[in-house]
Amino acid sequence: MTVFEEHRDAFASAEAFCGRVAAGFAVAGGVALAVLLAITVAEVFWRYVLNDSLLWIEDVSTMSLAVVVAAAVAYGAREGSHVCVNLLARLAGRRVTRITDAVARLLGVGATAAAAYALFAHGSCGLPCGAVTGSVSIPHLPFYYALGASLAAYGLLLLSQLLLGFAAWNAEDPNEPAE
Repeated sequence: MTVFEEHRDAFASAEAFCGRVAAGFAVAGGVALAVLLAITVAEVFWRYVLNDSLLWIEDVSTMSLAVVVAAAVAYGAREGSHVCVNLLARLAGRRVTRITDAVARLLGVGATAAAAYALFAHGSCGLPCGAVTGSVSIPHLPFYYALGASLAAYGLLLLSQLLLGFAAWNAEDPNEPAE
């Protein structure tokens, strides 16, 4: 039994924890969608009934949409809603996909870690860098952090799936897409 196989339950628990984090992002995304709906209704009312437009509407809409995107990244990663093509499994079988899955997950961890780091680093600059919206000066800092946290959660999910894939090297990978 390999080291990875000995810790398979711990890796499965880590993946389940990542699923709970993704569910938290889904709740935040739902709230952001409700806010986006409410401000859209308010803007339509102000524009067409009161014949005036709300100045802050574009800023709040954009920032609400950033939260929706952050939630979609994290939750979509957990639920497997991202596009995948399972051609290698059909052509080469499990022996090859063990390796390609590991490489793809490792590259995904690297890419999400780099993107999360860049979002946190750029987001921490804040007001001195002019990272505010145009009309009412909503700081971008919390939204950069939300996107960074979302990508970090995605990276942790990929890492847990990578380790779980190593633990299931000689068995069926629980995260392999169905044929």
